[in-house]
Amino acid sequence: MNRGALLFLGVFLALGSSWCGMVLLPQLQVGRLQQTNTVTTAEAYPTERPGLARQGLEVYRANGCSYCHSQQVRPTIADLERWGKRRTVATDYLFDYPLMLGSRRIGSDLTNIGVRARSEEWHLLHLYNPRSVVPDSTMPPYRYLFSKRKMRVATSPEALKLTGAFAPEPGSEIVPKSEVQALIAYLLSLHSEAALFEAAGLPPPSPLPESSNVRKNPPTNRSAP
Repeated sequence: MNRGALLFLGVFLALGSSWCGMVLLPQLQVGRLQQTNTVTTAEAYPTERPGLARQGLEVYRANGCSYCHSQQVRPTIADLERWGKRRTVATDYLFDYPLMLGSRRIGSDLTNIGVRARSEEWHLLHLYNPRSVVPDSTMPPYRYLFSKRKMRVATSPEALKLTGAFAPEPGSEIVPKSEVQALIAYLLSLHSEAALFEAAGLPPPSPLPESSNVRKNPPTNRSAP
């Protein structure tokens, strides 16, 4: 066998093993996932998101929210204390496509944002001007998801309740567009705290020795909701 044939065989085996590792094995592991049942109530989990929330997933993707926000509670004490009652498992993402897992936490983790901040009004204010509800937030405003218009006889019911430095000029009001309403429906649908057999939590952390110099409390992100 000449060197060309050996080189071709080596390249073929390398590409084949890469394909098996990156495509075939994940498909075998999660490609056949099905609904399961919660431990406490035996309800089917997960369920598909409502239509408006599914539209909101596309708004979330289009605005690059996953570049700064993750959706994964890792099996660590710090994550379990702050972001959720249990670790995230593959079943949680069964009906999500595309999957907005995220890779960085410049902002807060959003796995259970629907549990932490259920108010639609809070989300509207936060998206229009994050610092109106989180004074030290580093999140950029998404004002293009809102419209400014002249006020009619009275303030419209859907207009944002902005005060002080964040209020529009007299005679004007800020109202949300359909895109931001869909986005908020998606955010409010994010909750993965159902008790699952496969998602058992970690045991409580052991106390640190008195002589340890390790910080006992995990760092906190003050800008997170």
